[in-house]
Amino acid sequence: MYEIWLALNIVLEIARPLAVPLLVAAVALAALWGWALRAGGAGWRRGFASALAVAAVVALAAFLLVPSLTKSSLAELGYAVDWLVLAAMAAGAGAVAGLYAWPLLALRAGAGKRGRGLRGSPAPAGR
Repeated sequence: MYEIWLALNIVLEIARPLAVPLLVAAVALAALWGWALRAGGAGWRRGFASALAVAAVVALAAFLLVPSLTKSSLAELGYAVDWLVLAAMAAGAGAVAGLYAWPLLALRAGAGKRGRGLRGSPAPAGR
């Protein structure tokens, strides 16, 4: 039982300085999703495919960049657990990017389908 409390205390100490930025990011994400869900005619299916592409690119970039950001390298990952943790961090970064990208891309896809801009104004000429 002591190990569980120790792990929870470590997570709390790591998360405490990040609480305000995480809260701001969560509120921004909720506002973005609320805006997108209220907008009629959003192209959710077309936006999802594009959001998956964004998530994959961000996950790949995170997979390649996280070791150098922690003053390490891919060559120093010697154990399977190291690779799994790196893959999990990269997948998390990709998932967050996808969560932010999907409503924006759905709005964009829906705006193109309706022939209107994101705010409901007529689309510019040439679209």
